[in-house]
Amino acid sequence: MSEAAKPKKKKRVNVRRPDVMTLVQAEVEKHYHSPIVEKLRDNGGSLTIGKSTVRLAEQFGFCYGVERAIDLAYAARRVFPDQRIFLIGEIIHNPEVNKQLTKMDIVSLPWKEITEEYDDLTEEDVVIVPAFGAPTTFTEKIEQQGCHIIDTTCGDVMKVWRRVRTYAKTGVTSFIHGKRGHEETQATASRATGTDGKGHFLIILTLEETEYVCDFIRNGGDPAAFLEKFHTATSEGFDPLLHLKEIGVANQTTMLKSETEDIQRRIRQAITDRDGNAENFQMFDTICGATQECQDALFDMLNKPMDLLLVVGGYNSSNTTHLVEIGQENLPTYFIREASCLESLETVVHFDIEKSTEISSPNILAGFDDKEATIGITAGASCPANLIEETIVRALALRGISRETIEQA
Repeated sequence: MSEAAKPKKKKRVNVRRPDVMTLVQAEVEKHYHSPIVEKLRDNGGSLTIGKSTVRLAEQFGFCYGVERAIDLAYAARRVFPDQRIFLIGEIIHNPEVNKQLTKMDIVSLPWKEITEEYDDLTEEDVVIVPAFGAPTTFTEKIEQQGCHIIDTTCGDVMKVWRRVRTYAKTGVTSFIHGKRGHEETQATASRATGTDGKGHFLIILTLEETEYVCDFIRNGGDPAAFLEKFHTATSEGFDPLLHLKEIGVANQTTMLKSETEDIQRRIRQAITDRDGNAENFQMFDTICGATQECQDALFDMLNKPMDLLLVVGGYNSSNTTHLVEIGQENLPTYFIREASCLESLETVVHFDIEKSTEISSPNILAGFDDKEATIGITAGASCPANLIEETIVRALALRGISRETIEQA
């Protein structure tokens, strides 16, 4: 295609017009607001009816970045009522929210690879970039197609991008603590190669992987074995003998902060052992503020007596998974997608994060019969309040308490 024939790149579209946002906020409120959740918030996060107590974490549910992404997606349909609207992957990791967007005729595109569906995009189409962001190959493709672009990328994610670009510019390898297959980590890795594509990255998830890298930093090793172990987690042309000289740590914003800090300490120590100082080590706190607040709120709630914990959210949500990890270290914890997972007083359908699959387990509430029971509830940053409300209602219904009684309490 000649330069003259190429579609003209379109600028990002600002859909946050006051008239549009007034309508959007009313619509979002209708879909996701919960008066029962507000009742508990007003009551210090706790509600006791008879022998049943529900306790909510002080911080849970939608964060600012998620709210903004949803608002922009809803606004896109109002600003472009008659045009095709597409979304790269999912707006956030919550089935309920993504289902609502599907009802608005917002079509999800693949995000793991650029398929022929991207070739079919036109200058009249609208494409939404999700809250996690998207790899540069995807944003470049939709720009080349000339689409209207609505970018909902979270500001905390973009802070990480700026950091890894700086690492690349100064010849520092980005050591990314994150999940290799997660949208955000892939988007961050694509920025870690820098504007000239010469930067490098290594994606690490576990402490075991970290220790392997630390041993290589201290003692060297077989580059081929290293690359085989991390074959889906390194930049093109990565050479562990060259690209572990200077390291800058960054992370997927929804990781467990304590684990990221542990990884930072281990890498720093390995470099210090090798070089005699930590001059070739850099770090930057890139944990999302809302993620940390939810984790801290859960730790605080765990200081109070509870009989079980329900964590509500999408099974592919990273920040929600870390809440489950914290919870199950302390008390019986069920990771549920929605209220219907509380099937009966005997059975709970929940996600087993070790097995990465949904399973059925006995409901611990069955053992409390007419005894006092305290149920803790928290939720990931992508979980709307209406799903939390339905969980409260269902949990108490299993204890013989009606919605009407809850509303009147």
